[in-house]
Amino acid sequence: MISITNECEYDVVCVGGGIAALQAAIAAAEEGARVIVVDKSHPRRSGSGATGCDHFGCYLPEVHGDDMGVIAREILNSQTGTCHDPILTRRFLEESAAMVHLWDSWGIPMKPKGFYEFKGHAFPTRPRAFLHYDGRQQKPVLYKKAKEHGVAFLSHHPVVDFVFDDEGHVSGVLALNIRTDVPEFSLIRGKTVILATGVATRLYSSTTTPGMLFNIAYCPSCTGTGISLAWRHAFNMLNMEIPYIHAGPKHFARCGKASFIGVARYPDGSPVGPFITRPDREYGDVTLDVSHRILTEALCDGRGPIFVDCAGAEAAWLDEMKEALHWEGVAAMTDHMETEHIDLAADAIEFMQYEPHIQGRGIEINIDGETSVPNVYAAGDIVGNFRVGVAGAAVYGQICGKNAAKRSCTVAAPASLDQEALEQSRHHCSRIYERRQAANAATWREANIALQTVMTSYAAVPPYRVRSARILTIGLHYLRDLRKRFDKELSAANPHELMRALEVYELLDCGEAIMHAALERKETRGNHVRSDYPLTNPLLGNKFLVLKNEAGTVHATWREKWN
Repeated sequence: MISITNECEYDVVCVGGGIAALQAAIAAAEEGARVIVVDKSHPRRSGSGATGCDHFGCYLPEVHGDDMGVIAREILNSQTGTCHDPILTRRFLEESAAMVHLWDSWGIPMKPKGFYEFKGHAFPTRPRAFLHYDGRQQKPVLYKKAKEHGVAFLSHHPVVDFVFDDEGHVSGVLALNIRTDVPEFSLIRGKTVILATGVATRLYSSTTTPGMLFNIAYCPSCTGTGISLAWRHAFNMLNMEIPYIHAGPKHFARCGKASFIGVARYPDGSPVGPFITRPDREYGDVTLDVSHRILTEALCDGRGPIFVDCAGAEAAWLDEMKEALHWEGVAAMTDHMETEHIDLAADAIEFMQYEPHIQGRGIEINIDGETSVPNVYAAGDIVGNFRVGVAGAAVYGQICGKNAAKRSCTVAAPASLDQEALEQSRHHCSRIYERRQAANAATWREANIALQTVMTSYAAVPPYRVRSARILTIGLHYLRDLRKRFDKELSAANPHELMRALEVYELLDCGEAIMHAALERKETRGNHVRSDYPLTNPLLGNKFLVLKNEAGTVHATWREKWN
């Protein structure tokens, strides 16, 4: 059995090291709480915002005027607004300006040209809700600020489970130390816990380069830790059946679509969408925000491929665009363009639709960031009823941090922990490591690819791919079979491989949640297409499907959106 070699106790435990976790940690520390950030990587450069971002959704009265509702409508109708409770959107917008000013004062350039500039992710003539900023150093700045506030850090420690007191209340987390030659556990007691573990990637086969698990647009080490924990421990889960799909340059999987100022065109030069006919530095071409699906459809029906064409843009605009891509954190792509002598003024860039991942789907929170499980909060991309990218992670991280710190003042440290539950968690990890020399041992890569194959085949997404009760039921059967195989054969030769093996289990939990939710939603809506229920039910348009997994029994209910 892997030993627990380190125990510590804090008021607030932040799980994850991305934007939401760091902002939550700073806010909690400002309230006087003793705070620790537990991260599987190192929070100075971890998560999907590790190397930058260049769009920050927000409402600035000094730019937008007094009517916040105008920007709320733009956010709710954007690609990030699909699964929002509007009351959370309004709370976010009310506090977004303060976050912009705070970040700028900390040294994250929110007006790198000397003024607030809103551009991209917008329709021509409509208000623009996304502030253009330089996010290259956002993570080092937040990490430094957290250290200044006395936040403790436990890096290279992926969290494997909650720990509970004798009454079944969440009382901290169990984390795996992957810095040592032999795996060890750290037990972190906490009065409150904030889950901020980011997107879930590597669940579906890569559409860019199948078989290359890490050539994906988001952080490949984000594998749904928080969603897995929530699914296993009966949290309310939302919108898992409606996948999110991003798009970007073909084969070079990177975000930054809105940084490109060119026109989406077919090979004959005709525009794909109705919005612009020449490059536009302020709006870009919102066509690929409106519908990623057209990128795949055009290839399958022969109209494509589709290119983003910057020809005709002023030289200064192109320089701005390259700079914006650096702000976005995709310098590897711009360096490649320079090495290969790709001239954006003459060479159009082919775009494609990427594989699905879990972002803005997952854990239900209330307006204060608390989940359906007392004393546990969630922020960032693992939240199922709110998402505005890095801005949403920062603002709701701040909200969660403040509220978790205040709650911790009312929570007594548990006299004792549930030792049986703790031993089960330790045993699950230990048996994988103890199997490292078994004759029939399987690697985490084999397991991950097997899971991707099942998800891509049986929980498919459009275009030209549909779901049905028959397909989903068989898919769930295969997932159960995979779990049995993992339990018998999955192995790890060292702590790093053990972390990867546990990630595959997390993704398996995510896959089960998706299939159960997809079975329950008996209609077609967005990227959830049912061949046996082809109509979109207007009576469900203002409702969310809520799933809760209680000891293997899945309960489904519907609720109205919180307006």
